[in-house]
Parts: sequence; C-alpha cells; structure tokens
Amino acid sequence: MINLTLRQLRYFESLARHRHFGRAAEVCSVSQPALSMQIKEMEAVLGTPLFERSARQVRLTGFGEEFADRVQAILRSVDELEDLARASRESLAGRLRIGIIPTIAPYLLPTLIGKLAERSPGLDLRVRETVTSKLLTELAEGRLDTAILALPVSEPNLHEVALFSEDFVLVRPECDAGKPAPSPERLREMRLLLLEEGHCFRDQALSFCNLPAAPPRELLDGSSLSTLVQMVAAGIGVTLIPEMAVGVETRSAAVTISCFEGIQPSRTIGMVWRRTSPLTKQLVQLSEVVRAAAEDLRARQLRAGPGV
Repeated sequence: MINLTLRQLRYFESLARHRHFGRAAEVCSVSQPALSMQIKEMEAVLGTPLFERSARQVRLTGFGEEFADRVQAILRSVDELEDLARASRESLAGRLRIGIIPTIAPYLLPTLIGKLAERSPGLDLRVRETVTSKLLTELAEGRLDTAILALPVSEPNLHEVALFSEDFVLVRPECDAGKPAPSPERLREMRLLLLEEGHCFRDQALSFCNLPAAPPRELLDGSSLSTLVQMVAAGIGVTLIPEMAVGVETRSAAVTISCFEGIQPSRTIGMVWRRTSPLTKQLVQLSEVVRAAAEDLRARQLRAGPGV
C-alpha cells in the first residue's frame, strides 16, 4: 500500500507549479532541504522519479505530469471539504483566500482589511495580488475562494457580483495644469503611457482611446501605476489612472489631474467566485464589506479634495 501524506502532496503540487525548489519551499513555509527530502521520500515510496533535476531547471517526468493531475484533483477535493466546514458557519471565519488585481489592491486593501478585522477577528485572510488571467486560473483550480477585479469576466462557471464603478482620470505633467482635458481623438496623438500587457486596465485605456490591442511603439509600458505617474512627472508622456489611485500615486509627484468632458472612461469593480462554491453565503457577506470599504475610501477622497 502506498502511504503518502497530505503534506507531501501539497509540497509536490507547489514544486510542480513553481518548478523551483526555493520558491516552492517559500510558498509552503518550509526550508528548501525539508521540501527536497519529502519529495525524495515520495519518489522512493512510488518507486519512480517525479522530477528531472538540473542545475538550472526542475521539470516533471512523464509519470510526474500524470501524477500532478491526480494530485490536483485530490487537493481540490480536500479543499472542498474544508469549504463545507467553513460554509456551516453563519459568519466569515477561518481561512479565506482572496485574489485582487494590482490596480485595486494597494488602494482598497488597507480599508478592506481594517473592516474585516473589526467584523470578523477570527478570519484568516490570505491575499493574492496578480493580473486577471492568473486569478481566473487559480479560481478554476480551487486555489482561490474569490477575486476582486474589473467586470465582466464572462466565465460561465463563475458568479459575478458588481460592487461599484469608478472613473478614470488623466495624469499630465504639472506644467499642463489648467489646460482642458484632451478628447479621446487628441489623446491618441499623444505619448500615452500604459501598463504592460496582461493588465485589464491597459485594455480599458486602449478601448477608451479606440486604439488597437497592439498599439504603435510611441505608447510606452510600465509595470505599475506608480511607475506610470513618475514617468509622467518626468515629462515622458501622459497616462490614465483610476480614481481610487489618485491620493496614493499623485501625492509626491509633479503632475496634474484632469477629468474628461462628456463620456467618462470608467470601469466596474466586482467579485467573482465559482458557482459551485459552498461558501456563497459567506462570499455575499464579504461583497458587502468590500462595497462598504470602497464607499469609505471614496468618501475620504472627496473630503481630501478632487485633486483636479
């Protein structure tokens, strides 16, 4: 009889996903030698290698690839059992794994975490910040309970709840203060700074300007909204940012903020989770807390002034 522990399966899944002993060990909160020893024990019990190891790369063997599919199914079933236990509680408690996109996380999370700490002190919150495509994959694989992102995602297996909408504002060098905001047509002729590919906010900005998904090279990419704003302050170009980011990203930058006239570029923020999740009742409660956190954030921004 093959005797493998649940801990070993989680170590294997982490190494199969990251293909790097150090990163896998860090995710599992163990030392690299401890993880390596457990993998070797698994291979000894199974009687065949799971990984091909080289100085620079870790690769699954043919058996390892097939084994990984089975392990993911087992771990997903174990997580579903945990979900059932959590679903039996009336309020938010226990472990909750939330994904959130980078153009929301730095601005909403401080308020949201504060509200959750007040309302559900026993909640074990696990936050994962990454782009939409990765969040959707991790939701489908059961590695996240829910995600906060821009809607719609139009995934038939996911339930969507719209929470709030927000406009985008134009960020220009400080010397442009007082000038009217350009039209989308005029904006297409300017050097527009965008987030790098993979960010949904990039696609939304391109859509407003009616630009193709693969724009010409006079449009420059950045890895974060903070980088884009600092590039604007340096006189490199102009950019768009969501309203919730204004207070954080522009407070120490020599830039000016303008709202567009007429049709405002905007996005709808919401939560998504698997339609089959037994945590639906708790996630609906969470959505109410997220909405309240966004309202508090917006109220503080209004008291601080529009910044335009």
